[in-house]
Amino acid sequence: MNLSFSSNAFKQDTLSRAIDVLGEIGYAGVELMADLHHAYPLTFDKVRRQETRKQLDGRGMFVSNVNAFTHFIDGDTYNPTWIERDPRELQKRIDHTNRSLELAAEFACRTVSIQPGGPLIGRNMSRDEAGNRFAESLEQCIDTARKTGVFIAIEPEPGLFIQTAAEFSEFKRKFFAGESMVKMNCDIGHLFCVGEDPARVIRDLHADIVHVHLEDIGANRVHQHLTPGRGVIDFDSIFRSLADTNYVGHVTVELYPYETTASGVARAAFDFLNRKV
Repeated sequence: MNLSFSSNAFKQDTLSRAIDVLGEIGYAGVELMADLHHAYPLTFDKVRRQETRKQLDGRGMFVSNVNAFTHFIDGDTYNPTWIERDPRELQKRIDHTNRSLELAAEFACRTVSIQPGGPLIGRNMSRDEAGNRFAESLEQCIDTARKTGVFIAIEPEPGLFIQTAAEFSEFKRKFFAGESMVKMNCDIGHLFCVGEDPARVIRDLHADIVHVHLEDIGANRVHQHLTPGRGVIDFDSIFRSLADTNYVGHVTVELYPYETTASGVARAAFDFLNRKV
């Protein structure tokens, strides 16, 4: 299994620099951050896309995933969300996702990871309303997903509308049962934080998992991404489950908090995980 690394740890560097560093370390792929720092679809122009493809081809690397979770260029980590009441803000999220799907297709990438609706904290909104809003918004991206052949990968995260794999399954059954283009981005650390067993989730939901994020988490289960090997995640069981379920998608290390030490944590993660895969 080839390892990739997310460019979102390299927000203080250019995408080109990130690719060079990751290629030199030995990573087979890179996850593109579809935001202002690297590959925001509206500013990641034709010339830069051509240069990036040439650079990746020269290193024999691929794009593992397009990460469309954040939206710093128009808001912040979460905003605008999928559940905005302001139609103008909501449209920004929808348009951004459709453009990210087209970007992924251009780089022969099969997944775009997205936030799971958005945070409910601070909103006067019920779960039912949030679920309906998320589904109605996401429906406006299905045609693009089908046309491009790129999966929309919902990423459960602590504190957001969908926190657990169980909540993902409930959402999909209710709104997108039978829809092949809506899948899950399985973030191992997020699942551990909310009390689920990531290895079991992989086995139980393997048909819906199209991309995997890796990071370590401390024994306190606080949502703080740690370099693999620095926490308590059982990576041996994770990779066994992936192998036993014949997982064919990509595995990407995501260590976005380490902007000032991105190169170092990328190497440390590779050295640790490369002994596991």
